[in-house]
Amino acid sequence: MAPISDPGTSLSSGPLAEQRRPTIPPTSSHQTPAAPNTAHNLLEVLDVELLDRDLYRGPITTGHEVHPSLFGGQVAAQALRAAGLTVASDRAPHSLHGYFLRRGKSAQPVILRVWRDRDGASFSARRVVAIQGGEVIFSMIASFHVHEESGSYEADGPADVPTPESLDERPGPWFVEVREVTKPVEHDGVAWVSDRLWARVPEPMPDDPLLHACALTYISDLGSGFGGLTVPGLAQGGPSIDHAVWFHQAIRADEWMLVDLSPVKAGGARGVYLGTVRSRDGALGAMLSQETLLRAR
Repeated sequence: MAPISDPGTSLSSGPLAEQRRPTIPPTSSHQTPAAPNTAHNLLEVLDVELLDRDLYRGPITTGHEVHPSLFGGQVAAQALRAAGLTVASDRAPHSLHGYFLRRGKSAQPVILRVWRDRDGASFSARRVVAIQGGEVIFSMIASFHVHEESGSYEADGPADVPTPESLDERPGPWFVEVREVTKPVEHDGVAWVSDRLWARVPEPMPDDPLLHACALTYISDLGSGFGGLTVPGLAQGGPSIDHAVWFHQAIRADEWMLVDLSPVKAGGARGVYLGTVRSRDGALGAMLSQETLLRAR
């Protein structure tokens, strides 16, 4: 299926090697002298600052006084953004694999160090580490691919899903809108986020496939594949241990996307779930897997 896009726009990753990747247009809040390095929306979160060759810095975010822990999807999205800025613009990310090593702090900027492992005829490979306080909090490998035409196959997505407009918005510390399709089951006084939800970036985004892939990465860490389970001694969610995303089709992150997660296996205080991220018309944008720490409270 074709990705959702505005008439006349496209997120295809065709031969654009001679063009530079679009820069994120500044907003008035981004230019406020009182908070020069504070991000107020997801576009500003992804506007990583170039410090030196292959060395970037991600900004701190508003709300860090209330939510001191750094959201895992945020550091993963920033790492992918930094990696993508070192790759020719004719190559879009097709996969990433990341490990969350230490708890990050939202009140501190993240330093992102990129290694250019390989640039071949059609693939580019990058490694990224995210650093705070001199320690690595997240490490990632990412691969980028030149667009190639071929036959295609796509499994059907879930049917009869309520529209996002018919659902209530779930407030949270994220820079995206979230509408839960299935309400999480409360367990031990805690209700984790849903295993099926709609999400989107509320601000209009430029037609840059890398930016939309980074925003999708941010959204891919929302929810929990175990949110609908009630198993004695097993939490419904917890800190991410590792996370993988496979990008299959460019879809717009500033339009509603359906995140659908399914538990696969849990034991030993760990659990793995699989998931998909689809556009509103059902196009499969990405697949994901995550291993989560599941310690009962």
